[in-house]
This record gives sequence, structure tokens and C-alpha cells, in this order.
Amino acid sequence: MEELRHDWSKEEISEIYHSPLLDLIYRAATIHRQNKDYGEVQISSLISIKTGGCTEDCAYCPQAARYNTGVNVHAMLTVDHVVELAKSAKKTGASRLCMGAAWREVRDNRDFDRVLEMVKEVTALDMEVCCTLGMLTENQAKRLADAGLYAYNHNIDTSEDDYKRIITTRTFDERLKTISNLRKAKITVCSGGIIGLGETEADRIAMLQTLSNMEKHPESVPINALVPIKGTPLENQGRVEIWEMVRMIATARIIMPASVVRLSAGRMEMSVVEQALCFMAGANSIFSGDKLLTTPNPEFNEDMKMFELLGLKPREAFKNGKPASMQKSEALA
Repeated sequence: MEELRHDWSKEEISEIYHSPLLDLIYRAATIHRQNKDYGEVQISSLISIKTGGCTEDCAYCPQAARYNTGVNVHAMLTVDHVVELAKSAKKTGASRLCMGAAWREVRDNRDFDRVLEMVKEVTALDMEVCCTLGMLTENQAKRLADAGLYAYNHNIDTSEDDYKRIITTRTFDERLKTISNLRKAKITVCSGGIIGLGETEADRIAMLQTLSNMEKHPESVPINALVPIKGTPLENQGRVEIWEMVRMIATARIIMPASVVRLSAGRMEMSVVEQALCFMAGANSIFSGDKLLTTPNPEFNEDMKMFELLGLKPREAFKNGKPASMQKSEALA
């Protein structure tokens, strides 16, 4: 396995990112194949447990209350409903269930208590549970960990310099603070970004530098291609070229060799050949199911046909060990 580094300079990352494309893919693929399980792909299912009405002003998001995007506000799902969705996702090969709520931050109330119950119930199905609920405190992170939460998604979205162009209702430092709180609670971190926001290549490189120079690399790094939504400030952004996605994925694989790199939003617009290039460049995780919160996503059967064609197989849950809360409960059983 390639040595893990946490001192990458922008110049080093830029040199990798801008290297000849075929050389870049070859280097990333070589590093990826140092892992004996390189043919495994983690399949995650993403559901919205509370949709719309968010107070944030993320320029790409259809769930922001201030934009007229046609997304209706829905109250939080019941625990039973989420468990049924989790069972269905597991039957179709998902090893991780990601639950998203359109909140700016977690509040200590009955809704959060319900989320904790969801985490406990879905974890009991022997699935990895991930949440993306906005900012949270160290104590809230600990409560999630005690409930059995495996991972928490908190993307940094773009570079620190570009961040305020995309979001003004929270700061880049607040994102990093939440990630720090997750680490203190020993919850694995899922953090990446979005390309196609109108950022520069320098912004992309700076974003990757922030992720790769964290004290511990995120266990999961989603690379999203913007899906422009009518009614948002970024509705007129053009489609991200596949070569840009490949460069981002390959660079992430090289500088964070032990992380799971997720080919995330934007797959709906990609052909099987284009997705194959991303897997070759080091992607080893996808979201499967017909929706990513509120945006379309390839259906599970299509993904299974692609896996068979490419010789890929779904990764089992808890490949890197179970959360401490599960280990305690199993020891007591």
C-alpha cells in the first residue's frame, strides 16, 4: 500500500492532477490495485428522512427554502418507514444506508431522538449507517456514536477561498469543526466535494489538499458532479466533462490511497464506459437507487448489469470493523 501522507503541497497535487491523462489513470489504477479488494465497490443507499425547508443558502441545493425549485417540504419519516427502506436496500445489495435531513444543524429535540432510534434500528440490521444532518456538537456526535452510527457525511464542497461564493450561511471553519467533533466521537468521516460549481482548477486542488492533509484522511471521499437544478443560483452551469471527474477521482486515489473514493452525484448523465473509466481511476463506491435525496440516480438493476460487465462485486458491510457500540452489545449478548 502506498504510504499515507498528510503534508501534500498544492504544487505536488497540481502536478498529479495535470499529468497526462493516461499516465494519471495508470498511476491511480496501480495504487488502487495494491489493495487486494480493488474489485469491490461499496454500494450505499441514500434516503431523505426530512426533505426541504432548509435555512441554508447553498447555491447548488434544491432543498433550500429560499429557492423555488419545486421540492416540497416533507415532515420527518417514521422509524418504521426508514427500517423498511433499509431492509429493501439491503436486499438489493446495499451495505450502507445514508440518511439525510435538510437541516442547518442538529438540535437536541424529539427529531434528533428519532434519528438516534433510526440509527439503532438500522444498525441492528447489520448495515453501516451514515447520517448527513448538518453541523453538530461534540456531545451530539457522541450520542450518535453511542447509538451505533458508523459514518457521518459532511462535505467541504469546494476550496476555502471559493466557499463563501457558494454558501454564506455557514463558514468553512464550521465544516471543519464538525469533522473534528466526529473524530473525537470516533465516527468515521465521509467528506468530499462538488465540481462544476464554477470553481477553478486551483480551487479543486485546494479542496483536495484540505482533505488529504487532515490529521486522518476521510474514510470516504465523495466526488460529486454538479446536477444543475432549475431555481437554484447554479441552474445554468454546464455539465462536468467526464475527464474532469476522472482527474479528480484519480488524484484523490493517489493522495488518499486508503480512502474509499465515491463516484457520487452526476452518474445519471454518465455512460457505462464513462463510469468504467472512473472505476479504473480508483473509484470504489457508488450510491445506488433511483434517487439521491431529490435528484435522479441510476436504478439498482442497471448498476448490477454494469457490475457484471466490469467484473465488480458489492463490498460487504463493516469491512474495516464494527463501531464500538456494536462491539459492546455483541460482547454482552
